[in-house]
Amino acid sequence: MSSGIDYGKLMHHAMRGLIQTVLEDVKQNGLPGEHHFFITFDTGHPDARLADWLKERYPEEMTVVMQHQYDDLEVTDEGFSITLSFGDAPEPLYIPYDSIETFVDPSVEFGLRFESQDGDEDDDPEPPEDHPDGDRSEPEHHDAEVVSLDRFRK
Repeated sequence: MSSGIDYGKLMHHAMRGLIQTVLEDVKQNGLPGEHHFFITFDTGHPDARLADWLKERYPEEMTVVMQHQYDDLEVTDEGFSITLSFGDAPEPLYIPYDSIETFVDPSVEFGLRFESQDGDEDDDPEPPEDHPDGDRSEPEHHDAEVVSLDRFRK
């Protein structure tokens, strides 16, 4: 029997459901206006699928941009698949929702950041130094998971 309510896990589930809903809408209707997404995900996640050369180049995490050039978007309850161009070479990817670390739509200054779950098998909690936003400093352990929206608000 559980000793309490795991609000962090519930928030992660809800926010990943939000990403699924957004992607389902994009699949049906396309990206409206100036909307576009920066999605950072854990390339080491056991269910993530990407080309070997991408996995070698990005062994821990990768940020992809979903904007003008994407194809074959498929959305499921567990994740999504998409084909993106990397230097004119189309590459299929499968990104499980559980592997997503950040989801940002800069056109409306919206973003989600997912902290590590207690059950993650991450032996190195230090953030990568070459992260595109340049600021990923965070404590090594969190008793609760936090989704921070403040830095994306006007």
